[in-house]
Amino acid sequence: MQLPIVTHPDYSFPFPSGHRFPMAKFGLLAAHLRDIGLLTADNLFRPGRCREQWLTAAHCPDYLARFQANQQSPKEQKQMNLPWSEGLRKRTLLAPAGTVLTAQLALHYGIACHQAGGTHHAHYDHASGFCILNDLAITARVLLRQTGIQRVLIFDCDVHQGDGTAVMLADEPRAFTCSLHCENNFPFSKARSDLDVPLPQGMEDQAYVAQVMATLDLLLDQVAPDIVLYDAGVDVYAGDPLGRLSISEAGIRERDTRVLQRLLERGIPVATVIGGGYDDDREALARRHSIVTQVAQELVQHR
Repeated sequence: MQLPIVTHPDYSFPFPSGHRFPMAKFGLLAAHLRDIGLLTADNLFRPGRCREQWLTAAHCPDYLARFQANQQSPKEQKQMNLPWSEGLRKRTLLAPAGTVLTAQLALHYGIACHQAGGTHHAHYDHASGFCILNDLAITARVLLRQTGIQRVLIFDCDVHQGDGTAVMLADEPRAFTCSLHCENNFPFSKARSDLDVPLPQGMEDQAYVAQVMATLDLLLDQVAPDIVLYDAGVDVYAGDPLGRLSISEAGIRERDTRVLQRLLERGIPVATVIGGGYDDDREALARRHSIVTQVAQELVQHR
């Protein structure tokens, strides 16, 4: 089986080079996956624009309209912290549909990987932390309207707490939000996920992977999810300027391998999103984000 991979050329677009958010990484990531033979015409899936009913089931309609028309208040623009453009509008409306598509492919094939997503700081009616729309919350609500989906687990291993996801799904008991994050990092006012696992600054590979797996095993038994949305953020990397943990690339690979292996062993569909990563070396960052997809393909080949 070839691993289903979801991406779109409009995920990257012309963007100020000095901005902290690495908008170029999405295009570089897709290019790297092509270069190493993982992304081909046979396993490429492209999303269309996110359906309006999916968006309004999770986000405030007025907020959606203001963003699309570039009519946000100065406060909202500051919260977004991304310069508005037609490219940003188009990308923002594509990416959540990409996560929905990845989840649908995971239900069919057992596993699928989105080369974007994990915008977990976006709230119902405002942006935050470079996140405008919350693809994880949107996807969870879409999934829970489907026959046969009773429980969705969002397993968020980005270095920052998934505060927007926690708040947006607090009223949905069938969606379980779990965030493993550096305790001393953004957002500095934390939300309450169904399970929060704060990690000490400077945590290293062995203790980190052990905590990730202990948490996952606990949740698989307690939650019994029908599908897992796995945020494989690489901002846990020791050299990430916004991270504050001390995880090596080998540690990231071990984390992703053990998480995906466990889910495949248990027969639980898993959709991956790339989450955060902010290295100034954009090529190195793209290669780091490719780890979860490389691991997924290796596991699929050995099934």
